[in-house]
Amino acid sequence: MNPDKYVLVIGGAGYIGSHMVRMLVDAGLPVVVLDDLSSGSTGAVHSDVPLIIGDAGDQSLLDQVFEKYSVDAVMHFASFIQVGESVKQPAKYYKNNVSNTLSLLGCMARHQVKCFIFSSTAAIFGNPVATRISESHPTMPINPYGRSKFLVEQVLPDYEAAYGIRYACLRYFNAAGAQPDGAIGECHEPETHLIPLAINAALGRGPSLKIYGHDYPTADGTCIRDYVHVCDIAAAHLSALDHLRMQGPSLKLNLGNGEGYSVREVLDSVGRLAGKAVPYEFVARREGDPAVLVADAGNAKSVLSWTPRFPALDDIIAHALAWHSSR
Repeated sequence: MNPDKYVLVIGGAGYIGSHMVRMLVDAGLPVVVLDDLSSGSTGAVHSDVPLIIGDAGDQSLLDQVFEKYSVDAVMHFASFIQVGESVKQPAKYYKNNVSNTLSLLGCMARHQVKCFIFSSTAAIFGNPVATRISESHPTMPINPYGRSKFLVEQVLPDYEAAYGIRYACLRYFNAAGAQPDGAIGECHEPETHLIPLAINAALGRGPSLKIYGHDYPTADGTCIRDYVHVCDIAAAHLSALDHLRMQGPSLKLNLGNGEGYSVREVLDSVGRLAGKAVPYEFVARREGDPAVLVADAGNAKSVLSWTPRFPALDDIIAHALAWHSSR
């Protein structure tokens, strides 16, 4: 890696982006963050990193950033991510997730920035036709959120052919956990992710947890998902950065632990580690929720030499619980 070149982290004040920035700083790499703070926090950004508040679609601002800093790589974590909201407000999602990204790529082309790492999603696959999702799984997104991410993935080969921008699309399933030292963690408004909702319910800081369905064809009747520690996700992005800077070819890879945990298993882990049972109630299934959704991350492990450091559910939840408890 070139220690003299900056990495521009779009969305670096958000959950995954802030963990990425922390890892880049720990690796001794210069970083600059651009974030509109619509879901991020200034307090999550490392104190040694310049934070520029603004929109990733603001080409004038982007030009200023590229001119001021010697940027040779961009990491994009600034997408809107709520599936339900994307159905109700598709224009918001296509504007931010697609249009703004195209503006960013155009600015990269003008400034000869050749490395783009895109934080993608398993939502591009739609309803699964296999319990373990590999890169060859059909891509049939079923909501505007998934389609917005997939559209970006589709245009990237054209930008590479025309402008030489090589890319890594990393599709992960359920980011979870927090920095092991408790410095930063997960906080969304509104919160929609299972683990923080379960922790808040156990700590009495949130309502009783709603479990959507208990009659799935799984061992305990609840859905099974692949949870990936946020630091492991950041580590895969760091490896992808190294790969691209070493002139490696463009990539589209799935990230996951390769093991799934049911909703009940998550609740059992939270209750055991918190010393307080998670209050919950069963409600009707959500349309489109598959019974099992687990990544096949064999290619990421091979190509990026990536191995999750925190694959155990208890470790993921313990780190998240420590951060939530300290707030």
